[in-house]
Amino acid sequence: MTDDTLARERLSPLAVLVDDVLGTVGYEITAATDAIDGAVSGHGGLFEPTTTRDELRRALKQVLASDLGRPPVPEPADGPLVLYVDGSSRGNPGPAGAGAVIVDAAGDRLARLGRPVGSRTGNNAAEYVALRLGLSELLARYEPHRLEVRIDSMTVVRDVWCGADPTEPGVETHSEAVASALAAIPDHSYTHLADSDPNPADALATVCADIAALGPGV
Repeated sequence: MTDDTLARERLSPLAVLVDDVLGTVGYEITAATDAIDGAVSGHGGLFEPTTTRDELRRALKQVLASDLGRPPVPEPADGPLVLYVDGSSRGNPGPAGAGAVIVDAAGDRLARLGRPVGSRTGNNAAEYVALRLGLSELLARYEPHRLEVRIDSMTVVRDVWCGADPTEPGVETHSEAVASALAAIPDHSYTHLADSDPNPADALATVCADIAALGPGV
């Protein structure tokens, strides 16, 4: 089952509604934004400056009341899966988002995932959430036997794969959930991404940081 216990740290009611829509579609960014944009009247949308808070709130509630559900799960090519993860925080701490992309052995992107993390959250905490989200959805959709996680936070790598104690305050729950998820995958490894390495999860984390910045809303 999908992990629905991730904390939403001081998000505005408006951002919480967006996150609820994301949860309805399995945190698939494209499916969620398409549904929200389609429910906003006129030519507005989730990030269109002309969309008022009231219009967005009505659209979000309309989407949540609809029969929108998870999109079909693509069948992966045979071979190991790759999970890209990234966390983004404006201000570190600030509005933060988590992104994750699941790729099969043929290089096809099976899932583009994301969610807002908090309004006053750091980069490393967002990266923990990204890893937790990606693993949760991966295990909900597939039965992976081999997985390579591609990640740029050495803080998370040292904790998860090198046995160091978490150094980021308040991430113990995420760390334990990640360890439990990885224990369900017989063969898993990580690749540390340099800042110059391409990471398709980066843009998703940025979008979700934008969602975390929505508000205040009532």
